[in-house]
Amino acid sequence: MHVCVDIPMRPVRVCSGGDFRSATMKRVLPSSIVLAMLFASGCASIHATMLGAPRPAVAVEQVRVFQVPPKRYEEIARLDASSAIGFGTQGQANAAINRLRREAAKLGADGVLLLGVDTYAPPVSMGVGAGSYGHHGGASIGVGIPTAQKHAAGVAIHVIEE
Repeated sequence: MHVCVDIPMRPVRVCSGGDFRSATMKRVLPSSIVLAMLFASGCASIHATMLGAPRPAVAVEQVRVFQVPPKRYEEIARLDASSAIGFGTQGQANAAINRLRREAAKLGADGVLLLGVDTYAPPVSMGVGAGSYGHHGGASIGVGIPTAQKHAAGVAIHVIEE
């Protein structure tokens, strides 16, 4: 017969007639996975450095992305955006570029001159592990999952002539 008692204000369970480690592990492992997923959600960001005067805001759909500069344009702001932490996918690159477009629209730009998109590994990683401690031995297993963020840089512009 197992009798377990939770001690208030402490992450400990005292059990008689059984192994309290397995009872504790059943509570700790799901919490660890949730915590790892929260870290993995990461922080997406956008930063703007004004280079000129902002204009009245426009719809995001009006903001075009240029890889080659148009003939004539006015610079409004230098933009830097990053995606949420993930696994370095094209979707993350698209998310970072869309952040550039949304910020450009707020500043009244009708274009973003894309300077580049790169991948970098943030100082956060995700790991999943499990363990067990038996009566005469123990075993554990863990898996490290590499994470990455996409960073996009561009210039919010007002296009005068293409």
